[in-house]
Amino acid sequence: MKAQKDLKEEYKQKKTKMGVFQIRNTVNGKILVGSGLNLDAICNRNRMELNFGSHRNAALQADWKEFGENKFAFEILSEIEEKEGETINYNQEVKKLEAMFLEELMPFGEKGYHLPKKS
Repeated sequence: MKAQKDLKEEYKQKKTKMGVFQIRNTVNGKILVGSGLNLDAICNRNRMELNFGSHRNAALQADWKEFGENKFAFEILSEIEEKEGETINYNQEVKKLEAMFLEELMPFGEKGYHLPKKS
């Protein structure tokens, strides 16, 4: 069994996945696009909120309740690699990447769970 000191060092060295993800309804194809600095944590949080019925996206929550968890896929669309020794605003980078995916995928109306952009 590994010593606690070794486990702590492993944890510090572990890189979290940063980037853009989607929650895809496999029944109707609708998607919700999101981003974060820790994709595993944000996907887990979304799944937990949906299971508890407290997700902030009412349309996604309604479909989750209607179709069930097994009809949804959590997928990573793109990851950002952490660059050693560089000062990068990763939060800003994932938001830019998310905006690009929103522009490309257009997950509004019948295609997704996002509200249409206001002109």
